[in-house]
Amino acid sequence: MKSVQIYSDGACSGNPGPGGWACILRYGNYERVLSGGAVSTTNNRMELEAVIKGLWALRQTCKVEVFTDSQYIANAINEGWLKDWQKRGWKRKTGELKNPDLWKSLLEMLEKHEVTCTWVKGHADNELNNRCDALAVEKRDKMAKIAEKQAARKSAGE
Repeated sequence: MKSVQIYSDGACSGNPGPGGWACILRYGNYERVLSGGAVSTTNNRMELEAVIKGLWALRQTCKVEVFTDSQYIANAINEGWLKDWQKRGWKRKTGELKNPDLWKSLLEMLEKHEVTCTWVKGHADNELNNRCDALAVEKRDKMAKIAEKQAARKSAGE
């Protein structure tokens, strides 16, 4: 089974607001970079999208180590929170679970691969996390420009 590393990050301006996500997949000397964004989203959605898109890009079952600066995602994967939420009908002990659509997608990807998750401190000395952050911010900024154009058109009555 191939061993792959996925570095991921998300960025959002406002919550909700324009956002971006990015991930870097590494297998041996091979590297693949993916990124995207949304005009109106949240930081947690972008963090989740980055991990999901990275796992989704794998063409075969792999042993995967995900690196994320989101403790929420790391704990959901490592501490079994996802399975608990699923058992409760996608609810937390304290009530509503936000983004159940993405958590379901993540669980589906986790069932296809052998995944461990490592939390890394954001905006620190992890080169690949910093690259993901820069890519996610770049996408977020592009989405912000799109949002501005949409708002201008709407206020102009188009």
